[in-house]
Amino acid sequence: MAIILPEDYHARKALENRRIHCMTSFQAQKQDFRPLRIGILNIMPVADTYEYNILFPIGRSVLQIEPVWIRLNTHPYKSTSKVHLDKLYVSFEEAIKDRGFDGLIITGAPVEEKEFSDIWFWDELSDILSYARENIASTLGICWGGLALAYFNGIEKKVFPRKIFGVYPLKNINRDHPITGELDDIFMSPQSRYAGIEDKLLEERASSEDLSLLAYSKETGYSIFETADKRFLMHLGHPEYETERLVNEYKRDLEKGITAIQKPFNLDIDHPLNTWRSHSLEFFTQWVKDVYLRTPYEI
Repeated sequence: MAIILPEDYHARKALENRRIHCMTSFQAQKQDFRPLRIGILNIMPVADTYEYNILFPIGRSVLQIEPVWIRLNTHPYKSTSKVHLDKLYVSFEEAIKDRGFDGLIITGAPVEEKEFSDIWFWDELSDILSYARENIASTLGICWGGLALAYFNGIEKKVFPRKIFGVYPLKNINRDHPITGELDDIFMSPQSRYAGIEDKLLEERASSEDLSLLAYSKETGYSIFETADKRFLMHLGHPEYETERLVNEYKRDLEKGITAIQKPFNLDIDHPLNTWRSHSLEFFTQWVKDVYLRTPYEI
């Protein structure tokens, strides 16, 4: 129905052009139902340009969404304007001081090749995830964010010799799941990562009923899975990516002199076509719906 944004938010017009209804907090207060409060821990480079990628799919929901942008105290955000961060982002402690979250999103971050113990903000993120498990209906981890949720649950990642990079077909393997159940039997998903989790390890955890495995590809392994308590949902792909994003990442890496980078699989870099939009919109819409349905009873 609507997403709550400041009147002068930099991507407001772009969202409205894509038929996302935007309203101010003053307008939202005049309506007689409470918006879902979704925390977004954005650790992507140039954080402000990435925000649209999350706002668009969650803004398609019929519910009011109040996004709260979270910054880590231990992360420098070197590629993002300090003015923008100071204006829009708050620490997690400040964000939950007066009111908690209904849902939480952890974005990707370009640190998947590092050991978690070597990541400068891991201790702070671990504290946030500990809070989330007890107080937030669902936390969604995207790409590295999904790997972080898995590691928090005792599942080690594996660094690959070559980057998984491109648009891959995933098989829907749980048609009974409330979020992924009505995705196509085979659907497309962008991937951009140097790490993942071995199939055998996830299958062992699933056999002991610690995890629900939701989507698989022989090229990427298990890409979507969820903890048994349904608190943590992990998507190792990038369903939120816009059409040009993988092309831009490819060109960026070439400019950096990364000669080992391959062209994105299954994507024409000169004439890219979006083959995953329906998956993205269905996935995020159903996640928001799931948060809405579970919040009153579990929090």
